[in-house]
Amino acid sequence: MFRDIIVIAIQLFALVSALTMVVLSLVWLERKALARLQRRMGPMVVGPHGLLQPVADALKLLLKEDLIPSQADKLLFWLAPLVVFVPSFVVWVTIPLAQGVVVRNLDMGLFFITAFSVLSIVGMVMAGWGSANKYAILGGLRSAAQLVSYEIPIIMVVIAVVMLPQSMDLVVIVEDQRAVPYAFLQSLGLLIFLIAGVAEVGRTPFDIYFAESEVMGGPFIEYSGAHWAVFFLAEYINTFTIAILTSLLFLGGWAFPFMPDIMWLGVIWLLFKAYLVTLFFFWVRATLPRLRIDQLMSFGWKVLIPLSFVNIAITAAFLFYGWPKPAMAFVSLAVTVAAVYAIYRKMTVPAKLTSEQRLARARAYRRAEATDAG
Repeated sequence: MFRDIIVIAIQLFALVSALTMVVLSLVWLERKALARLQRRMGPMVVGPHGLLQPVADALKLLLKEDLIPSQADKLLFWLAPLVVFVPSFVVWVTIPLAQGVVVRNLDMGLFFITAFSVLSIVGMVMAGWGSANKYAILGGLRSAAQLVSYEIPIIMVVIAVVMLPQSMDLVVIVEDQRAVPYAFLQSLGLLIFLIAGVAEVGRTPFDIYFAESEVMGGPFIEYSGAHWAVFFLAEYINTFTIAILTSLLFLGGWAFPFMPDIMWLGVIWLLFKAYLVTLFFFWVRATLPRLRIDQLMSFGWKVLIPLSFVNIAITAAFLFYGWPKPAMAFVSLAVTVAAVYAIYRKMTVPAKLTSEQRLARARAYRRAEATDAG
């Protein structure tokens, strides 16, 4: 018994250390990727190619003065960062990096991850309410509305994935993708999961509850120093969690097609996929502007949630009638293309109307000039 406790403690310490290193690497990678996309150099001073810049930033945050508003509810103010961080860490207890490389594999692993991940919403509301700041309260309520809304399509996509292997064990799900990854069978589910995942971690274009230009930093406005660093740490851990889950649920995880498992090679293969997905998130941040709150909520409730039900219906129909997997992949891809085209047309209508109005005004101005000259 005592030996088991020691082993679990060592595993948890290794997990915390690994996640901390992952966060530092993601901070550096994001700053470098955004710099390249914006034709800048990025961090170059502290360490070779700025590799030690995240360490310097972390030390700066830990050494900064930690201020607490005089009117704040100190208990809620102190607990909120922990309530946000602990769920983002606990879910990693059952996330496998390879066959046998996991702290504790659970038969209901996906249920455990989904159940714990939603608890961070409470921390957001606590942070806003405990700060005794109206802007922070507004940011906390906006975060609750957004995260609850986009948690629904994520859960629905997870249900559709679970229907294929008839298991919530992530190891079983990965092994079932050894021949064909679920990204081919459920391209619609992959698209929904990626979009809703970006919204769940509050990254651009879904960073509406931060929205520094509108609500002054969201529920974290009164936080500084180490407390703010905990929120920052949780955000990057959640980003990497979504990337890892995308790799496990849709991209085959650590499994190589038709090849036996090699533990260290499987871990590297899974991390490679996860970092590629994370780079996609960074690319989206550098490309798309922030949505308005009405656009964000409408997109979640009117687009993603109905599409997630369509994804479940497609999966259920093909499993019930025993139709071949290529047909399922074709139908899912057709619905995905149709949905993307419809969203593109809907989003580009205002820009087209504006350009047409400008052209009409320019033509009217030229006709008026021609009439005056005549």
